[in-house]
Amino acid sequence: MTLLNAEDRLAIAETLSLHGHLFDGGGLDRLDEIFAPGVVYDVSDLGMGAFEGIEAVRRAAAHLGERNPIAHHLTNVVITQEERDAATVISKGLVIRADGTLGSVNHLDTLVRHDGQWRISRRIITAQRSPMSADRLGKADNR
Repeated sequence: MTLLNAEDRLAIAETLSLHGHLFDGGGLDRLDEIFAPGVVYDVSDLGMGAFEGIEAVRRAAAHLGERNPIAHHLTNVVITQEERDAATVISKGLVIRADGTLGSVNHLDTLVRHDGQWRISRRIITAQRSPMSADRLGKADNR
């Protein structure tokens, strides 16, 4: 049974896509457009810990300064679980660093309807460190 309509699905995808535009463009004052107030932003796998609340995410991004990626690209968005006012979404991300290197990450997002808008309430980012191999066949990291 599908609980989310096409409008919800589009709004979720746009919320996720706006993340890269805001971070890459320095729009840290607009993070409330993509995050729920109590968001948990977990980048522990990347060695940076987890941050709770929009202000904590804003401070962490500002603290990284020039070490922030210069470009975030989102792709392969799949809603894996849906409820009327919540959804779990997996996606892939590509980040381009200032030194020109490219990284690939996996996102596991929980979005909730907050004040009538879809917002990320939890984001877990993990690095894609290795290609598919025989020992990983049949294992999905984000499900």
